[in-house]
Amino acid sequence: MNTTIIKKSFIWGLAASVTLVGIYFIAVGSISGESFAIKQFSQYWYFLVTLAVGFGIQIGLYNYLRQAIKHHNMPGAGRTVAVTGTTSTLAMISCCAHYLANIIPILGIAGALSVVAQYQVQFFWVGLLFNLFGIVYITRKVINFHQQL
Repeated sequence: MNTTIIKKSFIWGLAASVTLVGIYFIAVGSISGESFAIKQFSQYWYFLVTLAVGFGIQIGLYNYLRQAIKHHNMPGAGRTVAVTGTTSTLAMISCCAHYLANIIPILGIAGALSVVAQYQVQFFWVGLLFNLFGIVYITRKVINFHQQL
């Protein structure tokens, strides 16, 4: 396969990972303060970095598949890219659901805050599972695409 497509996909994946970590610091820092964001990151860095890397892998694979389809000019392959994008979006929503714990007090739902905060680690695990599902799903789509060539 074209090395340019591979390089671009890697850059997109790396940029997505870095951007996700940046969004974490901006969102959590804006809502709960910079020191809280740093404290949370240092406490849960292994979850956050893994989620960001997984998201970057999904974006890289997604970009690779999209560019490969475009490069080979395959009709009807747009559905594959659309479904893959939806999977990535769902994985992102699930992995970031634990940040609701920081937003809920603003909405005035204090009781839900304790529930979400209490299950923060479980939200991380759900996010990781969805992330893994997204990676496997997109990888299978890439493999199927190459088998169709």
